Amino acid sequence: MMENSEHLTPVQKQLYDWLVQYIDTNKHSPSIREMMKAMNLRSPAPIQSRLERMRSKGYLEWTEGQARTLKILKNKNQGLSITGKVITGGIIEDLSNEPEKIDFNPIFNQYNCFALKVTGNTMISEHIAEGDYLIMRMVSNFQQVKDKEIVMTNIEGYGTTLRRVYLTNNEITLKSFNPDDEPMISLIDQVEIQGVLTSVCRLF
Repeated sequence: MMENSEHLTPVQKQLYDWLVQYIDTNKHSPSIREMMKAMNLRSPAPIQSRLERMRSKGYLEWTEGQARTLKILKNKNQGLSITGKVITGGIIEDLSNEPEKIDFNPIFNQYNCFALKVTGNTMISEHIAEGDYLIMRMVSNFQQVKDKEIVMTNIEGYGTTLRRVYLTNNEITLKSFNPDDEPMISLIDQVEIQGVLTSVCRLF
């Protein structure tokens, strides 16, 4: 994001975040039709309007009359410098001459992710403690989930819960992080999947 730029509206930010991820993955810009599909729109007009507004705010640029020339205008050097390697015991190898950069923006700025704040220590067995933030990727079905991932589900009679999932054909087992809780076994079509854990953030 460029300095001194106006803030994006929620719908503009949704499209901007998707564009950043798409271009970073595919190394070229998407078509208007692809943007419409991603934003669940049937008309190109809202997409074109959002693009124009983001260009006027300094977030995007493209060459008029040429397809797939859209560019993201943001600081390519963003991220934290990796200035050393720490070895168990506290010895640090200095890397300040040619520091790498690690950019957490792809983790925290994805259009299809959301965060949860952990309360309590029931997930301490997974090294997840109270106050941590869980970065969840939105999913709509269990075909987008791998066996033994930590998922957020909604089950009738139980409400929304965070558990580790075990997949077996058309059946799933959801295991709690509390060893005293019994595993929940159900048919896949009876469980609403809402998200998959992708990363954990801890602020000291």
